[in-house]
Amino acid sequence: MKFGIDRLLADPALLAELKGRRVALLAHPASVTADLTHSIDALIAAGVRISAAFGPQHGMKGDLQDNMMESPDETDPVHGFPVFSLYGEVRRPTGQMLSTFDVILVDLQDLGCRIYTFVTTLLYVLEAAAETGKTVWVLDRPNPAGRPVEGLTLRPGFESFVGAGPMPMRHGLTMGEMGRWFIDHFRLDVDYRVIEMEGYDPETAPGFGWPLGQREWINPSPNAPNLSMARCYAGTVMLEGATLSEGRGTTRPLELFGAPDIDARAVTAEMQRLAPDWLGGCVLRDMWFQPTFHKHVGQLCSGVQIHVEGPHYGHHAFRPWRVQALGFKAVRRLYPDYDLWRDFPYEYAFDRLPIDTINGGPGLREWVDDAAATPGDLDAVTRPDEAAWEEARRASLLY
Repeated sequence: MKFGIDRLLADPALLAELKGRRVALLAHPASVTADLTHSIDALIAAGVRISAAFGPQHGMKGDLQDNMMESPDETDPVHGFPVFSLYGEVRRPTGQMLSTFDVILVDLQDLGCRIYTFVTTLLYVLEAAAETGKTVWVLDRPNPAGRPVEGLTLRPGFESFVGAGPMPMRHGLTMGEMGRWFIDHFRLDVDYRVIEMEGYDPETAPGFGWPLGQREWINPSPNAPNLSMARCYAGTVMLEGATLSEGRGTTRPLELFGAPDIDARAVTAEMQRLAPDWLGGCVLRDMWFQPTFHKHVGQLCSGVQIHVEGPHYGHHAFRPWRVQALGFKAVRRLYPDYDLWRDFPYEYAFDRLPIDTINGGPGLREWVDDAAATPGDLDAVTRPDEAAWEEARRASLLY
């Protein structure tokens, strides 16, 4: 399999189209070629005139942990061009930033989840390019979560930096395809091109689009350490809006959940009792962990780890959003008065609970907190959303 960056570098005709133009690169630590050369260095070595670079959330260096930890602008220490932060004083490119280039290459490894902010950054770049006549090329990369779709559609009025548009949590698009959908949905007039991957098949086991054994996994953000996390993320990211730990401060972040004051074995049993059909494609294992930072730091937590690798993984059966929703429901059933939902500024949305910002509406939280609501009730409102998105994204698919 060839990623977009590798196809660009191997194609003299594509490189010739960039000759004489000022080129910017939107990238992060996982923006590397097949031989692990960072895209900045590889493009410069190929004769591309890089005039600026841009970093998304977590920074070009990928050093900052999570919510609203901002990166400053800087100067590239090797090549001397400006590196602008799109997660600092601004999240949209400014006029001064846009004046530094003619073409921007977007080379971001995404996780296939609406809340992962690289998606929204892509939209903001496309909107700015449409307004100023700049050209945008996406150097496409695999969606490690694959094609499956899951979750409620973001509701009007709940748009945010983790909710760029009316899509479900697990969208099943590559970044190149997402750009196509944005342009169609928001009716953007922009000079846009996708440098497509070669040999990408999101339906082929065992990687389902991620080239296991062919490409190294490099963290696109500090708590995205492996493919298992990427597969779980569309569910476990909801823990950022809950008091339960998502495993930050452990070696398996966003693959588990727990707290000092729950019984994980009882929680998994209640999940099995409530909706065993929601737990396909994975294995839940009760375990213990002690975070070294973040929630419940230094405290022994009873937890549940979600295993989605090797023989335990069923790509189309695994539904991470429902698994985590069921985890919340089980905690609420076992501990009716549990202080489950965090209340703090989350990704620049100050007027609502983080769990509602994350889900793009109150529906998930209301279902968890309604003692009479059943898994069937959540399915009844979610399945039509999922079916509608399957149809809405169809014209944007490239592979």
